[in-house]
Amino acid sequence: MINALTVDVEEYFHPSEVQLTLDPARWASLPSRAEYQIGRVLDLLDRHDVSATFFVLGWLAEHQPRVVRAIADRGHEIACHSYAHQLIYQMTPAAFREDTRRAVIAIENASGRKPEAYRAPSYSITRECLWALDTLAEMGFKYDSSIYPIHHDRYGIPGFSRFAVVAETASGPITEIPIGTVRLARNTIAPIGGGGYLRLLPCRYTAAGIRRVNSTEASPVCVYFHPWELDPGQPRLASGTLSRLRTYTGLNTMEAKIDRLLDMFEFSTISDVYGSMGRRKPLVTSARAGGR
Repeated sequence: MINALTVDVEEYFHPSEVQLTLDPARWASLPSRAEYQIGRVLDLLDRHDVSATFFVLGWLAEHQPRVVRAIADRGHEIACHSYAHQLIYQMTPAAFREDTRRAVIAIENASGRKPEAYRAPSYSITRECLWALDTLAEMGFKYDSSIYPIHHDRYGIPGFSRFAVVAETASGPITEIPIGTVRLARNTIAPIGGGGYLRLLPCRYTAAGIRRVNSTEASPVCVYFHPWELDPGQPRLASGTLSRLRTYTGLNTMEAKIDRLLDMFEFSTISDVYGSMGRRKPLVTSARAGGR
């Protein structure tokens, strides 16, 4: 079983927890650590001969094009992570379209490739803004990986398919790829897709979940992480106990955990793993059905 490995490419000052107290107007004045962080990620993947999908923030592509070009030159898949890392359910359809358009231009200019996959910041396509899938399909995206089928205080659509499906939108089909989850009981779904859960929990928890989904449900798992999660030396900008816990716990051990997962499982890109999807799911996604 080949699983999907994805990397959300953003600076250490872009996470939603940091933006709670940091004005985006300050971003350009902060020192970049992207080249160092992404260099570590690329070297790690090279050691395992693994290709991944990199969801690149448009703002970073605009300010650090050399870093994005390095990702593309190393043979990885380039995808879109929005332009300004804003939560989709706080945007209007028009604002979302403009943010995505700007991101695509910046990413294509930096990498020489037009992204075909999209991931919303903080998995912020929820039931209230499924209209975003219409926009993505209309703009030519083939894949989206923005819906997390779990309960969370900021995101998630509990009950959504845990496995990749071709969503039928008003603008055409788009393959929706949820982050990995495992069913622990009839009504208990647990996240196993990486990110903060991989930092906070033992590696054996994530590994056991991937193994269970691969073997008992015969399905690949989509895993993700951020380059800043491999950088314990980054400035600690998040404020408040919960925000700092979510953002900085486990930074010292994250690279070793990813290294171990790459030893234990086979991984490749979104398009390699899900490129021949056939299962379809109708969705009510139009802006008139809930957009603002």
